[in-house]
Amino acid sequence: MKEDWERLLLFNKAKDINDLVEHLVKAVENTDLEFENEIESEMIQHNLDYLRKNSMIIPAKIARVANEDTIYDLKMENAAIIRKAARELVTDARSLEMLGYKDEEYLDLLRNAVEEFRVLFAEWVKTFDSWNYNIDRWGLFNPPGVNYDDHDPDDDIPSNPDDFFDED
Repeated sequence: MKEDWERLLLFNKAKDINDLVEHLVKAVENTDLEFENEIESEMIQHNLDYLRKNSMIIPAKIARVANEDTIYDLKMENAAIIRKAARELVTDARSLEMLGYKDEEYLDLLRNAVEEFRVLFAEWVKTFDSWNYNIDRWGLFNPPGVNYDDHDPDDDIPSNPDDFFDED
């Protein structure tokens, strides 16, 4: 049985991007690029590492928060990480080009896939339930109208730790 996140179009597009990045990395590694110095060689290897890392972060973070019960601030925090990783894929592709990788078709495929992902991502973020939240005391991922220093009404609910343990 598939998990909820495995059925998301967004997740499947993220997996497609991950597959595309793996092919791109192999293509770059199998290309005879000429470098003026060791630093350029190391730079391209770092770019390839970043491409792989970012392409793996995206589906992992989607799976982490795809459950509709996940609270708003956690979803937004992970969405910010996903967005950053996707944007870095495009930046890393541009860097490969600047370092001499000439097969623009792969790079264009990646850019187009990220653009398709961006639209799906924006629609996904609109589905986040802003009423299912804990106040983010850091102030970054609160729903509109909620501030980091607002009083949390849950603090007014009386709590007795003994209510959580069976005394049989």
